[in-house]
Amino acid sequence: MQDFKETAKEVLRLEAKELLDAVNKIDDEMNRAVELIAGIKGKLIITGVGKSGLIGAKIAATMASTGTSSFFIHPTEALHGDLGMIGKDDAVLAISYSGESEELIKILPHVKRFNIPLIAMARDKNSSLGRYGDIFLSINVSKEACPLDAAPTTSTTLTLAMGDALSVCLMKKKNFKKEDFASFHPGGSLGKRLFVKVRDLMHTQDLPIVNEKTKLKEAVVVMSEGMLGNVLIKDDENKLVAILSDGDLRRAVMRDDFSMDSYALDYATKNPKVLESSEMLASDALAFVEKYKIQLIAITDKSNKIDGVLHIHDLIEAGIK
Repeated sequence: MQDFKETAKEVLRLEAKELLDAVNKIDDEMNRAVELIAGIKGKLIITGVGKSGLIGAKIAATMASTGTSSFFIHPTEALHGDLGMIGKDDAVLAISYSGESEELIKILPHVKRFNIPLIAMARDKNSSLGRYGDIFLSINVSKEACPLDAAPTTSTTLTLAMGDALSVCLMKKKNFKKEDFASFHPGGSLGKRLFVKVRDLMHTQDLPIVNEKTKLKEAVVVMSEGMLGNVLIKDDENKLVAILSDGDLRRAVMRDDFSMDSYALDYATKNPKVLESSEMLASDALAFVEKYKIQLIAITDKSNKIDGVLHIHDLIEAGIK
């Protein structure tokens, strides 16, 4: 079988070198681009054809998820009506490595006619795209990784990296924090850590609760019916006094004085750990139960009355980390 490891390594070396070379080409045009985009009242419209278009769509997605309102339009669609999606308060980022993509060049006069600022991303500032641009960001590379020096490879990698660089600069310009990122990704792990609260996951109905005068045999029935592996024990004022877990029950069976006719309270964990607010973040609750090695924890109010319970499995199944 033919070995391609060296070929793969060479591609990575070549693309890495071009990225490092591009570092020294960053100039004040990047500052101008950041200030322009950060200052617009509308959206950043990104456009491009072919591989440049695919990279442009990814850049638009990155921008949109990091605080810069942005979307991608295809130049051909723009010529057939989508130009109406570009407003006077918007800016355009146009991408073409050659700077001469016919479909893209055709829409530029119309963009300029509406006096919409244009950021050009191309190989040559003297290309058609470069000349139309108010700001020029170079994506020039010395060689494509393709052995024919034809298929966009190194150049698209650099274009993608330049889009990332621009996005990160804008994040810093706007002081974009992890809370902001999470608000755009509520279903992601970060969003769950920052927004999901104990009240969103805790059980509040049909809780396995017994009175402190309840016999063990009755408490075991309630524990089995509750299907949480625990039973909560309260006093006559409905305040939590203890929790009987299946672990407590197993340990109780080994005692010489064990009796199913004893009070459940005799074998339970008294003054158990509790959460005094259902507003606590679920991620903090997970850290708490893991620290104290608790399977189930009660949520109480300030007077120690039971509001609900939270099982570690609820946290895990919800994807809390």
